[in-house]
Amino acid sequence: MALSPVLFFLLSLIGCGRSQDDIIDPGKAPPPPRGCGTNVDPLYRALCDLESVWTVVLEAVACGGAITSLVLFVVLLAKRRTVLDPDRRSGLGPLLLLLASLLALFSLSLAFMVARTEAVCVVRRVLWGPLFALCFSCLLAQAVRLKRLVSGKSSPKGGALAVLAGALALVQGIVSGEWLLLSVVRESHRACDYPPLDFALVCSYALGLLVAALGLSLGVVLCGGDGGEDEEGSDGGCERRWRCNGVWLFLACLVSLLLWAAWLVLYLHGDAALRRARSGGGARRQEWDEPVSAVALVAQGWVLLLFHAIPEAHLCLRDPPAPSQHDYFDTSQPPPPCFQQDMTITRGPYTENQAYSIEEHSAALRGGSFHNGGIRPGVPFRGHMYQPTEMALVMNGGTMPTAPVHYTGRQLW
Repeated sequence: MALSPVLFFLLSLIGCGRSQDDIIDPGKAPPPPRGCGTNVDPLYRALCDLESVWTVVLEAVACGGAITSLVLFVVLLAKRRTVLDPDRRSGLGPLLLLLASLLALFSLSLAFMVARTEAVCVVRRVLWGPLFALCFSCLLAQAVRLKRLVSGKSSPKGGALAVLAGALALVQGIVSGEWLLLSVVRESHRACDYPPLDFALVCSYALGLLVAALGLSLGVVLCGGDGGEDEEGSDGGCERRWRCNGVWLFLACLVSLLLWAAWLVLYLHGDAALRRARSGGGARRQEWDEPVSAVALVAQGWVLLLFHAIPEAHLCLRDPPAPSQHDYFDTSQPPPPCFQQDMTITRGPYTENQAYSIEEHSAALRGGSFHNGGIRPGVPFRGHMYQPTEMALVMNGGTMPTAPVHYTGRQLW
């Protein structure tokens, strides 16, 4: 999305750069190092060179991060319909976009392990800033979502948050494309010839996105409990759940900021220190900044995976917390333990007296009772034969009503 203005320029430079300067005659190529075959292109022999251990180890770590991001992306995509809570579901959009960005970030680290060519330098300069901006804009979108949730408001939809993150990253893509066009096309510089300070200044917008996400996540952590229990009401663990998401987001932003600070110091001042200590500044710079940039890419990807993507996916896919109060109208829930226990009823003297009076009244009715000023002979009290009352005769107009359809025997009227 953010790379659309420079795609055609990138493809054209890859073709012309490869055809002009990057073709090496197999007869003039140096012998392959240990671990590489003779048919491997000399440009890519650093990926299989066992003598330079850092490239092999870093390549394995980068491939592990790419596989982890891909697996987590597929799992979230397959289980997105099982998340029924709209507040939890809204975090899937920026999270899926972040995982796709991390997959591209781990792949970009391989471009810093191969030999320098015009095409490789164009890929480095074009993709470095926009990919970091896309990752940090996803963190900023998550911070905006959590800030609204802890304040008692509804969260925007996941698609809207993903569009917001893409729009923020598009600015960095335009800045990187303009810088490349001005330096290569207008000033006629080679793509690999650029000052380290310019490369760092172009990425300042992505660093600003990271600082904004850090500030919002800190606000979620510090102010998440103010009024949360009163606003959420029925769910006592809701505020604590959003605050847990905010803590993980704050840790991811903080560690990323510290990592960027270390990379800037090593990239800007470490290169100058080495050039003052040794001669041959151009070759030394090429040997110094490529491992530092590759390590920064892989480390940043794993930081976002461990401190944000994996915890956020776990919190999003886990079962919702059980309500603190029992819903007596929900038949799917088991009854509370107090209703499953047998209740012991203590029979006092009032209960015995009441039972004695009922038995005495029943005996009087069987033996005869005073009815309408006279003695009426005792008959069985409403046996299995239907016996209408006086009120039933009056309501029926004096005629004898028939038995009800559902009359089955003795009833207590």
